[in-house]
Formats: sequence, C-alpha cells, structure tokens
Amino acid sequence: MKTKVKLLTATVGTGALLTMGGVTIATSAAEEPAPVPPGPVSPSITTSEVTTGETSTEATAPPVPETSVAEPPVTATTPSGFAEPH
Repeated sequence: MKTKVKLLTATVGTGALLTMGGVTIATSAAEEPAPVPPGPVSPSITTSEVTTGETSTEATAPPVPETSVAEPPVTATTPSGFAEPH
C-alpha cells in the first residue's frame, strides 16, 4: 500500500514538473519585437519643462499654529459618595 502511494505521488510530482517546464518554455519562446529606431528630430519642434499640471503657490507657514484649546462644558454631576473633581 505504501509503495503504491509513493509511486502515485512521484508520478503526480513528475507530471507537474514537466507541465511547469512546458509552460515556461512556451511562454518564454515568444520573441519580443525589436525596438523602433528613433527617427530624425525636426528642428522646428520645441520642448518645454515637464510639469504635472498642478498649480502651486508658495507661502510661508505662520510662526505659531493657530489653534485654540478645546474645553468642553462639564454637565455631569458627581454621585454621592464619590470625591469631587478638581
């Protein structure tokens, strides 16, 4: 029984290995097209700086952030038997 299972797993493993090799050869055998050589550049073409299309405005940050202290109103009352909050 053990030898049959070993033979079956070895056969399946060998088949998978051969299949992967065949797929690798089939997909890598495709020849990549040759790159097109660049043609002559016309002197009438002008280039400019490449931009991302974003508008940017440079400004300096304020020296101190404009924030306020959040102090929510306390509306809870302390139950009897507990210490008073500070």
